[in-house]
Amino acid sequence: MTDESPLAKRGGRTKDLLLRGEPALGGWMMIGHPAVAEILAGEDFDWIAVDMEHTAIDLETFQRIAMAVRGSPCDLLVRLPACDPVLAKRVLDIGADGIIVPMVNTPEEAALAVSMAQYPPAGIRGASFARATDYGRNFVRYFEAHNDRVLVVVMLEHIRAAERADEILATPGIDAALIGPYDLSASLGAAGEIDRPQVIEAERRILEACRRAGVAPGIHVVPLLPEAVARRIREGFRFIGCGIDTHFIIDGARTMLLPRPRRGAP
Repeated sequence: MTDESPLAKRGGRTKDLLLRGEPALGGWMMIGHPAVAEILAGEDFDWIAVDMEHTAIDLETFQRIAMAVRGSPCDLLVRLPACDPVLAKRVLDIGADGIIVPMVNTPEEAALAVSMAQYPPAGIRGASFARATDYGRNFVRYFEAHNDRVLVVVMLEHIRAAERADEILATPGIDAALIGPYDLSASLGAAGEIDRPQVIEAERRILEACRRAGVAPGIHVVPLLPEAVARRIREGFRFIGCGIDTHFIIDGARTMLLPRPRRGAP
């Protein structure tokens, strides 16, 4: 296999940015259509996260999404439904450049998150002639480079994770820790109230633990507010989710309808 293969070139943009201490900004996909991925990848996001936790997106749909962004410099990540080694292996085999693992609340869960993303002897991912290796034509180079290139993001989105952040982030192999502000607020009995002092304090604890561990701190900025993204960068966050594809549509539709009075829609 030559270096001209688009599959041989994939991965690494986000990891390189984080290693340099620079922000890596990502788009968030909840609409399971390849055209959405293709559009986002054409807008200079550093990464795209395909959400398999809170959507109907399945493996076959994810493969079509991966094919749509083939050749793009944008890294393709998957938010898994859980810390699941089997599903992690399958999305990586299909062509994901990394995984985002939700609800990591213990060091043991963090260790499994890293291990299931890496090949032996460092991890437990099984090897195969899957799409990620260009069906075997790029197997050796892919295998040799994978453990250094794969991106592992753990989600610290519960107060229990905030309380144990130093222990969790001491796990070798974690590239970024992503705060889920809505789950974090829910775990504090204030679902959706992301500006509550308790939520902000828990975010601060995670951010400081990331700095001590040398892990890139991350957060998902859901509202479509560029100034909110800029504020998070100033605060020190580096792995930042920017909006959601569904919200891009909602916001665009509502903007175009501004000249007309609302007709009772939520």
